[in-house]
Amino acid sequence: MVNPTNPNAEPLRRDVQAAANALGLQVHAFDARTDDDLRVAFNAMRQLRAGALLIGPDPFFNTRSTQIAALTISHALPTIYQYHEFVAAGGLMSYGGSLTDSHRQVGIYTGRILKGEKPADLPVEQITKVELVINLKTAKALALDVPPALLARADEVIE
Repeated sequence: MVNPTNPNAEPLRRDVQAAANALGLQVHAFDARTDDDLRVAFNAMRQLRAGALLIGPDPFFNTRSTQIAALTISHALPTIYQYHEFVAAGGLMSYGGSLTDSHRQVGIYTGRILKGEKPADLPVEQITKVELVINLKTAKALALDVPPALLARADEVIE
């Protein structure tokens, strides 16, 4: 699921489709930019009997982590997100950078600019720490057994 107004929506769709093709999986893309779009998308996923869901990164989704986590559980839909906050809100799993670390870096850059550094002179930074977070309570609610090897690789397991 992506927000079609996000400039990264199409590249994400292409990447997911390429990965699915390599694995022999079928992908259905859903657009959501409003709360009503979320409802429509989840109803369509139920009709398609979707086996899993990937939520694309977007501020619209980030502000609805609790609502989206509740929808995925009520639709018995294992879901992976980019950010830990979704898993803390009841989602199944996340794999991505830390929003806290990103916000900290924004603060550091802001401080450097306010002290007189030119933004064009600052290096472009990319996340170097990626976190895997798993919510075992949600896994149990979805009747999923999480393999011990995956749990061992997780940076955090919520029980």
